[in-house]
Amino acid sequence: MASQWWDLEGNFKPLHRLNPLRLNWIADKAEGLFGKQIIDIGCGGGILSESMAREGAEVTGVDMGQEPLAVARLHALEMGVSVSYRQSTAEQVAAEHAGQFDVVTCMEMLEHVPEPGSVVQACADLAKPGATLVFSTINRNPKAWLMMIAAAEHLFKMVPKGTHDHRKFITPAELCRYIEQAGLVVRDISGVVYQPLSGNFKLSRDADVNYMVHAIKPE
Repeated sequence: MASQWWDLEGNFKPLHRLNPLRLNWIADKAEGLFGKQIIDIGCGGGILSESMAREGAEVTGVDMGQEPLAVARLHALEMGVSVSYRQSTAEQVAAEHAGQFDVVTCMEMLEHVPEPGSVVQACADLAKPGATLVFSTINRNPKAWLMMIAAAEHLFKMVPKGTHDHRKFITPAELCRYIEQAGLVVRDISGVVYQPLSGNFKLSRDADVNYMVHAIKPE
């Protein structure tokens, strides 16, 4: 699995197709990435981390997985891109580096952890006053189960079976509650819709399945 992170036609093909859209949305909300201190929580193999570094940001990628981080480090080295990767939890890093980052991203990760509220709080702790935070996850409803599990995992085999657990999906209301409890202010919510004919993604008002949330940390 780890070796497939940068295979554009492998198991992570959907992430590669999604990446330009989420990169542009993050850059827009942060009013540019150049020179910004960014931490990417749940960075995996570094697809987003590396692309933000290419925009001139100073990026720290954090993940608990040793294998994806090894892939991320090797790919960054091969591409000549500077990214600092660290194997840790969001909570551990927040305890050591509170208030140090201009932008905090946590993408396609919250639906895989046992306590998403704790991760959101750690993200808030990492952010400087006035910082931009961007989260993305999957809504919890029958449509999301149909699209992300029945279709994506079983019918079209876009991702490996067992990648998602519908019980861990998070509604926008739940995520906004976590964000507000962490002392952040929600600024925007956008749905992300897959276009099967092109294989690409687009922003949408439809947040029934995939969605992103932009928040700020008050100054």
